[in-house]
Amino acid sequence: MKLLLLCVLGIQSLTLALGNANSKLICYYDSASYLRQGPARLDSDHLDLALQFCTHLVYGYAGLKPDTFDLYSLNVDFDIFHFQDITLLRLKFPQLKVLLSVGGDRDVDQSESNKYIALLEANRTAQQNFIDSSMLMLRRNGFDGLDLAFQLPKNKPRKVHGTVGTYWKKFKKLFTGDFIVDPLADQHKGQFTDLVVNLRTAFQSANLMLTMTVLPNVNSTWYFDVPKLHNHLDYINLAAFDFLTPLRNPDEADYTAPIFFLDEQERLPHLNIEFQLNYWVQNHCPLNKLHLGIASYGRAWKLSKDSGLSGLPVVPHTCGAGQGGLQIASTEGLLSWPEICSKLPLNQTTVYRGANAPLRKVTDLTQKYGNYALRPSDENGDHGMWVSYDDPDFAGIKATYAKSRGLGGVALFDLSYDDFRGLCTQVKFPIVQTIKYCLA
Repeated sequence: MKLLLLCVLGIQSLTLALGNANSKLICYYDSASYLRQGPARLDSDHLDLALQFCTHLVYGYAGLKPDTFDLYSLNVDFDIFHFQDITLLRLKFPQLKVLLSVGGDRDVDQSESNKYIALLEANRTAQQNFIDSSMLMLRRNGFDGLDLAFQLPKNKPRKVHGTVGTYWKKFKKLFTGDFIVDPLADQHKGQFTDLVVNLRTAFQSANLMLTMTVLPNVNSTWYFDVPKLHNHLDYINLAAFDFLTPLRNPDEADYTAPIFFLDEQERLPHLNIEFQLNYWVQNHCPLNKLHLGIASYGRAWKLSKDSGLSGLPVVPHTCGAGQGGLQIASTEGLLSWPEICSKLPLNQTTVYRGANAPLRKVTDLTQKYGNYALRPSDENGDHGMWVSYDDPDFAGIKATYAKSRGLGGVALFDLSYDDFRGLCTQVKFPIVQTIKYCLA
């Protein structure tokens, strides 16, 4: 925690003028966190503490109507008041830009899972409904712009292969090629560009910003024509995490958001930050328009008796998602940073197995791949857990990496998973503060 302590000391000497630094800190705010019960609720008082460090606040999330392609509130009774409560925060924080995000992982519609693809394929009249309804909602509620976090088809999850299976897979690819998720990807890439161009033209007349979030595992090479796209966006946030998750990859656990490629154990070369970033840079996207996305939560797998004791990833024979935290009870295998911190031991000699045993942290001394923590299963195969996560220290390492690459800044997903109550070290929003300090 040395980096955190240094960052905290530095932050305490800074003033609100730090918000004028060149590097941006884009803070995502899931409005559902305001409706949670107990300590998980992120109310306006705690939000105020974070906004002295954020240059932008991205409010999530709005949805897309599959029949008309109108932008609409996912929680009308709540948002009708909360929208303006949030945009009025600019009176306290004049440096702040407040945007509304559409999609993300909140606009889930099982019966219309490809509605964002349908929007791209729609005719100009139908797309105009999306443009007009977006402008109306933004202007009526005082937002500065719209963030496009479209739920587009995602990469195929990494599969576990034994030695024979690996050779068979390579042989089969000679005839079948790579797994095709979207056979019309080239068409959709052009259609996405056209939609963004039309949005930009309309938004400029209303002095509205237009930004984009590349969601985890959405393949940029399939959908984003970078040379034609970047001039029409104010900035792009790369959500470069959740490359592996216990829901996508139930049988093996690995680093969820490594900075670099670790060329071992048949890892795929695109499941790292460096690869994702380089695609945009090599296609001539200005560095100052790119922001590195960092998650303030971790992903937890359940370990079996066959997973071993070391925890060294790739961890085999896992059993899907481990027990989730209390903040998002419905999301298996997801733990906020304070929930992870509460499971780490104060006494390193404590018992390390059983339901009440803490997790043992393994720090990445190379500062390339990430930290993890584990609790081996007991003799019955129960209570085992393996968690990949970014603590405040490693978030600071990633912020320093973003700065060294000359990026525009960092995007944090999201404020509600940081330790906003200071339960772990008595420092509130330690991840936010560490990132801000390391960007300065």
